Amino acid sequence: MKITKPTVLLNWPVAKANLQRMTARADRHGLLLRPHFKTPQSNAIGQRCRAMGIRAITCSSVSMAGYFAAGGWEDITVAFPVNTREVESINELAKKSKLNLLAVNPVSLELLAAKLSSKVGIFIKIDVGTHRTGIAPDSADIEKCLAVLDASEMMDFKGFLAHAGQSYAARSVGEILGVHRSSTAILRKLKKKYQSRYPGLLLSTGDTPTCSMAENWEGIDEIRCGNFIFYDLMQVQIGCCQMEDIAVALACPVVAKNAERQEVLIYGGGIHLSKDRMDWDGETVFGLPVLLNRNGWEMPEVGCYVKSVSQEHGILKCTPSFFEKMEIGGLVGVLPVHSCMMVDLAHFYLTLEGKVLEKM
Repeated sequence: MKITKPTVLLNWPVAKANLQRMTARADRHGLLLRPHFKTPQSNAIGQRCRAMGIRAITCSSVSMAGYFAAGGWEDITVAFPVNTREVESINELAKKSKLNLLAVNPVSLELLAAKLSSKVGIFIKIDVGTHRTGIAPDSADIEKCLAVLDASEMMDFKGFLAHAGQSYAARSVGEILGVHRSSTAILRKLKKKYQSRYPGLLLSTGDTPTCSMAENWEGIDEIRCGNFIFYDLMQVQIGCCQMEDIAVALACPVVAKNAERQEVLIYGGGIHLSKDRMDWDGETVFGLPVLLNRNGWEMPEVGCYVKSVSQEHGILKCTPSFFEKMEIGGLVGVLPVHSCMMVDLAHFYLTLEGKVLEKM
């Protein structure tokens, strides 16, 4: 396939190795790996994951769950607080698959209970420090939610679920492990309190930083990390992976050069890379440019970075040696700050072997 516009390149052998490592980690600790498919968003990649033993998945929306259910997945958790306005879609989906939903307040559960016609599992989402959503571990809302669940024949309480998203602010292994210790301790305390009432109670957690680094998973039943399959610059900076573990890059046409500023204009902007940014070696960057080759791409050159993005434009700041290697009409790769967001904006993947893989 000839690349004519910004295209996500997938190095499947690297992604496969990432999945194998996480699968081995889950197996070593007796955990169910329920990967978050909001990262690949592709049934084609999902089938490759299935071939490697994955049997249960996580999605970020009801529509995403429907997409993967149509691809044959039967055990799905929607890891976003339940939107009761989608109850008709939830009922249809729950007829065909084992569907788990998230509760973050008793009101949503009451609304859901009045309209469900198909049985669903319910995890109560606990705020373990991210402060994005979830019920505080000492809140009376937990008992209120359980009361609604106990009274419903259509909702089955599965357990407590958390996402320690504050781990993304960590900048060392020690900080990541600190987040893991505090967040899992909160979940274990809840399990100890409620397990006698609910013997089958599960604890589900999952963020790529802690899942990549932590070794103590006592009391936890499943992990739901997603970014790990592709990784990105953010994960490299945190310390979760090496640059060589990044499995996706955006191939961008080179359209202009400015020798005076040592800058290169690429066709690849915010609607392709996203506008996620990070501090890297003292600069604010939107990605790192890499030279493409038959085996994927080379490692980034120090001093080169995506300086800015607008809708379609991307500006590379280059060293003199990298600038000379850029040819108008050629291609350059960009490693993403956040692979999940970049992939979400794409329409398909192109493997290094030239195969197109569909996505949502």
